[in-house]
Amino acid sequence: MSFSRSEATTAPARAVRLPALPLSGGCQCGAVRLRASQAPVTFYLCHCTRCQRQSGSAFGESLMFRAEAVELSGPVSTLTQQGGSGKMSELTFCAACGSRLTHRMEGRDTLVVKSGTLDDPFWLRPAGEIFTATRQPWLTPVEGALQYEDAPDMAALQAHWAGMLED
Repeated sequence: MSFSRSEATTAPARAVRLPALPLSGGCQCGAVRLRASQAPVTFYLCHCTRCQRQSGSAFGESLMFRAEAVELSGPVSTLTQQGGSGKMSELTFCAACGSRLTHRMEGRDTLVVKSGTLDDPFWLRPAGEIFTATRQPWLTPVEGALQYEDAPDMAALQAHWAGMLED
């Protein structure tokens, strides 16, 4: 099944109940902790080959926040590299165990947290899936999620997420 760049699936998005803030998480070894004081602005799955390689799996999970809402404590290291969009991104890792925690694209006021680092990630439902042109062929689209063959319309993705949040 294939979708155009910005076509949504026909099923309604599943509701998301945001846990009490702040959200907390950390790296695999526990040396780095993170704290998010505001609600995320969106959550999506990325099927680009870079995210597949980075996650060692079929896709990456990206939980986007306003940058000022996220605090990291503990020993971190950073790497700057060009992302799939062609823009430079700063990647943050635990200096002790190497777990990837965040990335931030140049010129953006948002920060992406790798959702698997949350202490409780089980409330999440993706608002969209991006770079689906390279989705593993055995995966099916997430019901109710916006589908993008390549880079997303981030404003639409954020609006879809906002509509999924329960009051």
